[in-house]
Amino acid sequence: MGLFTWPFEIGNLNGDRFQQVEGLVDTGSTYSLIPGSILQDLGVAPTETVEFELADGSAIERQLGDARARVSGKEVLTTVIFGQDTDSILLGAYTLERAHLAVDPHRQQILPVRPRLG
Repeated sequence: MGLFTWPFEIGNLNGDRFQQVEGLVDTGSTYSLIPGSILQDLGVAPTETVEFELADGSAIERQLGDARARVSGKEVLTTVIFGQDTDSILLGAYTLERAHLAVDPHRQQILPVRPRLG
């Protein structure tokens, strides 16, 4: 198995400005994490501050905002975490699920899936 990265684009809500990034695919992270400086340059505004639990059980506060993401040919509205410039970019579960994408960790790929009902 193992961790892998995946290219995607992050953009403002209007969809008129995007930036290509590459992030660690992390289905253990609810939201995608993008450095705040990138989001601010795109015109993405924070909407709230949330306390997050880290893998080691500690807690940190980060701002959330709404953005657009383009992943594997799909464009969706998503929620993103405003990370610090030293944070790794993460492609989180919410963005993947909004785009109807799933992770194949063995082949290190992201694949389209049909959403489930029930």
